[in-house]
Amino acid sequence: MGLREIQFKEEYRSDRNDIVAEFFFPCLSNCIEYDRCVDFLSIQTLATISMAFENFAEGKAKLRMVTGHRFRTSDLNIFTKLFSEEFTKSFKGKLIKDSKIEQLRRIIENGQMELKIAIPNSEQIADSFSERIGIFRDEHDQAVAFTGTSRESFSTQTRDFESVDVFTSWNDKSRVERKMKDFEDLWKNKTKYVQVYDFMEAEKNSLLKYSSDWVL
Repeated sequence: MGLREIQFKEEYRSDRNDIVAEFFFPCLSNCIEYDRCVDFLSIQTLATISMAFENFAEGKAKLRMVTGHRFRTSDLNIFTKLFSEEFTKSFKGKLIKDSKIEQLRRIIENGQMELKIAIPNSEQIADSFSERIGIFRDEHDQAVAFTGTSRESFSTQTRDFESVDVFTSWNDKSRVERKMKDFEDLWKNKTKYVQVYDFMEAEKNSLLKYSSDWVL
């Protein structure tokens, strides 16, 4: 099954839809590439994406994420260990959390997951990076792009009230291609007003910030 087999709505909104169950999980289960920009990223979210991304188990899937530079303290410590070439210890343990993080470590070591940090470098950008786009691609070269959701939150207890606008390559090719180009330009650090770094480059240059303001 590919993305084109899913019955998409043009919009998903919290008062009418379960955005995670109706949109995110079906897309994650039927794609081999996922590009995503978010303002805030947590370990819990990244682990949930990897669990839903069924193709990860077969070694085919690829995830590229661009996020802002503020992290919760505990998450930033784990991210640093996950992406550090010097850290070789296993996260195996008795807790479910440990097994999820260990799975993330294997995926990252296999080259299936990359993380970059976008930091505004212009006075015209007042605060932090908060672009909200995503693109799914499947093995049939079909793509689904979306905008609108503020962050990747998969908690069943607490979620933002949000809406997602959806565009498909078979119904709105030009818009999907524009979103894909926007992401590629960002990934290659060709976007005005922001500087994009590999995660470990940003960490080694002390560009990442601990923040207690972010919550899931």
